[in-house]
Amino acid sequence: MDQRNVTRITTVLLLGFQIPQSITFLAFFLLLLLYCITICGNLLIITLVSYSRTLHSPMYFFLSHLSVLDIILVTDILPNMISTVLIKKTIMSFSDCLAQFYFFVITESSECLLLTVMSWDRYLAICKPLHYTLKMNYQVCWTLVILCWMLGVFVALVYTVTISMLQFCGPDIIDHFFCDFDPILQLSCSDTTAAQFEVTILGVIFVVIPFFIIIVSYAYIISTILKIPSVTGRQKVFSTCSSHLTVVCIYYGTLVCVYLIPNRGQTRDITKLISLLYTVVTPMINPLIYSLRNQELKKVVSNLIQNFLDMHVIKM
Repeated sequence: MDQRNVTRITTVLLLGFQIPQSITFLAFFLLLLLYCITICGNLLIITLVSYSRTLHSPMYFFLSHLSVLDIILVTDILPNMISTVLIKKTIMSFSDCLAQFYFFVITESSECLLLTVMSWDRYLAICKPLHYTLKMNYQVCWTLVILCWMLGVFVALVYTVTISMLQFCGPDIIDHFFCDFDPILQLSCSDTTAAQFEVTILGVIFVVIPFFIIIVSYAYIISTILKIPSVTGRQKVFSTCSSHLTVVCIYYGTLVCVYLIPNRGQTRDITKLISLLYTVVTPMINPLIYSLRNQELKKVVSNLIQNFLDMHVIKM
């Protein structure tokens, strides 16, 4: 194609969810409430980990960074989505669309790696307890977290640069609630085979392989737990990793449904709903899962509330 005759699109139209007019304001308030709950819940996790010395351990250190990623993810996706619900469509510049996709990839790829690091942390704590403090010290924790963030930025940069090198000549309509990879490629009039191959390879490296490592880690963890003679002991040890395992199942389950299972017979609305799970719902329920299934977090929250009430009583 002669690039001189190509008219590059400068704006894109996000269609979002086609919601009936009668429930527009209900959907708006529900999404706004969901956004507030997600931000407050994840900020609470970060605050509790910073506030309590009993939570200054690798597991909670990684959890606080997971909360940071969730805050960035919903802030990247939900505001535009809420706007789309109100006005039925959102017009954004193509560069803003790429920027949204860039931060989306950073959070998703970094979260995949961070969940893998958290599974390795649980493996060392349960299967190698005598070596845990040596192998998972403060310096190692920071190195692993920085590595997760840097690799996430690297993957996002590769994806974004690859997309920006393509020609986009329309249509300028994205039938989704955010700028994802496949919807963006559908706007291109270039050959996208190389881009799709590159993304597949990176997806295997940064999604499939980490998921395999998590499965292997939990195979060893479950094997070790089953060797504990008492039922109470098994339940106590398993409770330390059950929250993480629940989050992994929900997160990777939805990713597999969207990106790995062929979606030829899958309607766009179904794809949107599944995407909604890992971009909006999962960041909201992560703090709930860790809070409801973790006795240490419950105890810290209880102490924080009690201290606040005691201070209030003294002032009165």
